Amino acid sequence: MLAWLGLTLGVAFGSALLPLISVEIFLVGLAMQQPHIPWLLLGAAVAIGQVSGKLLYYYAAKGDLHLPAFMHRRHKEKLETPRRLRWHRRTKRFRMWVEVLREKCQRHPKWMVGTYGISSVLGLPPFMATSVLAGMVRMNLTAFIGAGLAGRFIRFSALAASPAICAGWFF
Repeated sequence: MLAWLGLTLGVAFGSALLPLISVEIFLVGLAMQQPHIPWLLLGAAVAIGQVSGKLLYYYAAKGDLHLPAFMHRRHKEKLETPRRLRWHRRTKRFRMWVEVLREKCQRHPKWMVGTYGISSVLGLPPFMATSVLAGMVRMNLTAFIGAGLAGRFIRFSALAASPAICAGWFF
């Protein structure tokens, strides 16, 4: 059982870093194949793995974690192409929206905790985006970890319990 929980923690951490990995599918499959593992432990393992992975995004957005050179923007003023200028004009409204949202979150820290907490349970707004935004507005680390763990635990515990609940309906 400990090996499965360790694997679950690793998959959850990996899915927090690479959104192409679906921890939801893994969790439901594991809960169906290994029904003897308590769903609360599975929910806790996934919550810890997910929040641990998102901490890297949080610290990077906060500026505490320095990214490799290839991930930094390069200012190439002389090499501006018409295509890049069009892209810059098209994304101007989105960048302004993000800046306004960031300023609101800095002025109202409790609003950011609520948004992040809801995102950790529902996944809307995207949990990765709210993790980055939390770092950008310098959300309290304790609030980040607490709201993230609570929300992710609720989400993934319910998901881990769902195969047993559905099996009770049909069999």
